[in-house]
Amino acid sequence: MSTDRVYLTFDDGPDPEWTPRVLDVLEQAHVKATFFAIGQHAQRAPDLMRRIHAAGHAVGNHTFSHRHPWFMSQRTARAQVRDGANALSDVLGVAPRFYRPPHGRQRACMSDEAQRCGEQVVLWDISAVDWGPLGAAEGIAKRLDAVKSGDVVLMHDGRNQHNRPDQLLQILPLFLRKLSDRGLQPALLPA
Repeated sequence: MSTDRVYLTFDDGPDPEWTPRVLDVLEQAHVKATFFAIGQHAQRAPDLMRRIHAAGHAVGNHTFSHRHPWFMSQRTARAQVRDGANALSDVLGVAPRFYRPPHGRQRACMSDEAQRCGEQVVLWDISAVDWGPLGAAEGIAKRLDAVKSGDVVLMHDGRNQHNRPDQLLQILPLFLRKLSDRGLQPALLPA
């Protein structure tokens, strides 16, 4: 990974309410990111997925329904990866190149299935923790201030239960300006 670049990623979308707002902020800042989409959400919002793709952002597989990797059979776990990839391919006409396990919980059979689908497993270096009781704008901003060159940054554009994209969006424009001021360039994940 390049030393002057950072890799912004957004999980759990597409969300009809929040993803368009994230896309608008990124567009205003001329920034590209990688969106790890949930397959069933992509099927429900195909136009939004196509907007993400058409804007030049990368799309990664975040499984079909975001079930926790540790609490299903190996067969079901593999199907979650495969069905997520297929849902994204069906909507976009191209296969995703990246896979991120739900909750960042890796499982060998799922990583293997992702590789069979031609996807590179991607975790993160810094989490905004833009969810749950810690997901207030002030705390998100402090955590994102720690981003350094080469980091993969985890944020959320999908509400998906406990996520707080409303809080993230309060600080996202300032965070992007701070990156620029520090000479850090957001970039797409390298394949």
